[in-house]
Amino acid sequence: MSKNRINRRKFLGQASCAAIGSSTFLSTALNLGMIKTAAARPHILSNSNDYKAIVCILLAGGADSHNMLVPTSDSAYAEYLATRTTLSLNRTDGINIGATPEFFDYTIPLINPNQMDTGYGVQGGMSRVRDLFNQGNLSFISNIGTLVEPISDKNEYKSKIKKLPLGLYSHSDQIMQWQTSVPQDRSAVGVGGRIADILSDSQTIPEISMNISLDGKNRFQSGNQVLEYSIKNNATTENIGIEGLPSWYSDGGFLNQTKDQVTKNMVEQSYSNLFHQTYSQLGKQSFEAIEIFKTALGKVPPINTTFSDTSLSEDLRMMAKVMSIHEELGKNRQIFFTTFGGWDHHDNVIGKQAGMLPVLSNGLGELYESLEELGLQDNVTVITISDFARTLTSNGNGSDHAWGGNQMIMGGAINGGQIFGNYPSLALNSDFNLSDRGRILPTTSVDELYASIALWFGVSPNDLSYILPNINNFYSPPTGAITGNDLPISMLYNQL
Repeated sequence: MSKNRINRRKFLGQASCAAIGSSTFLSTALNLGMIKTAAARPHILSNSNDYKAIVCILLAGGADSHNMLVPTSDSAYAEYLATRTTLSLNRTDGINIGATPEFFDYTIPLINPNQMDTGYGVQGGMSRVRDLFNQGNLSFISNIGTLVEPISDKNEYKSKIKKLPLGLYSHSDQIMQWQTSVPQDRSAVGVGGRIADILSDSQTIPEISMNISLDGKNRFQSGNQVLEYSIKNNATTENIGIEGLPSWYSDGGFLNQTKDQVTKNMVEQSYSNLFHQTYSQLGKQSFEAIEIFKTALGKVPPINTTFSDTSLSEDLRMMAKVMSIHEELGKNRQIFFTTFGGWDHHDNVIGKQAGMLPVLSNGLGELYESLEELGLQDNVTVITISDFARTLTSNGNGSDHAWGGNQMIMGGAINGGQIFGNYPSLALNSDFNLSDRGRILPTTSVDELYASIALWFGVSPNDLSYILPNINNFYSPPTGAITGNDLPISMLYNQL
């Protein structure tokens, strides 16, 4: 090897690796977390053939989720209408999932006795979500948010005797905390990454991570030892690997082949420098992973479900394909992640959500339909997360950053058709409203949601504190939540 000096940026540029996207070579090699020497915690799954997957969809920007799930009984809707004013949905324009049949065609009773007198509707474009809910395959988690410890009401919040998340109402902090579940610190390690740290030793092909990202590098899937394997939603046996020039570029195929060979030659060299050695080793592993993935993709069975022509639906279709070949990839556990962005609606909430909520609803419906086709609907749990909810009151035509809100969870294994947690009063004088803007104090913590999913996924109760450092503040398995939720999240699954 020549000893001519070359900086990292120039090296990457010459190697044409700057847009590596479809493989994990660059993100793996440059992430020093992969080089950490923390030992894996041994964990044996009770049934190595029992496949399970988690899908996390990040609604980036802070979704106004009080217009996703709306109370429809006379008294509760009157509160909603008085507070939301220009941001309110006409209840005859929504779709019912509650107990007020006079307004909507689709009704089911709620199991939660404390909410039996209140009906709920979803925004009118969310018909697939309505159907999934009514069929018992989707539930809502109400008034959930990042918490360090339980806070009983607005008076306890104002007393400042309880710890609060760092950077409350900040996009960068809250989007990070939903992924790490460590709201008192700015952590680089995510919940999905820690779960993979615990369970990855049970996977038979270590070259492929159990964490598959359709959105590149992300915090949720970054562990102390495990990183995501990043692919694109159009990955095939022909195009998976290190990205290069597009097919329409003159001589693109030849140049890409040359670039691939040059990159392989570089990682095959012997280096004396420790960083160079590590980079080379990880590069070799990445090329090995690419070949394994190529072979597996060639065995994807036909999937007849029609997916919409949206980026989200394409991501979810790719997830279904990868789930269908989990055996070829040596995986009985997988965690998937993608981002559906654009939810920072400081203006035109009603109009923008009219375009975006149907995309989300259709994507969820299409994914569930494909899972049924593959016979995997009971093996997969899908959740939505977001930076935060938004103010109940209008800033004129939009809403601003707030805290507690509503999220969805989907899967054949969950107790579907329910609203878990405590849907709050939307009146501005309620015990959980923190300001005249309508910022709602969460009554369910992110930790509780992740704990139930982790236990279903096969994580031992003894390991929950590694995955969720604050879990003992909220959750005591197997008895469930200790925060007084109307319908405890510990009842989320039919069996744990």
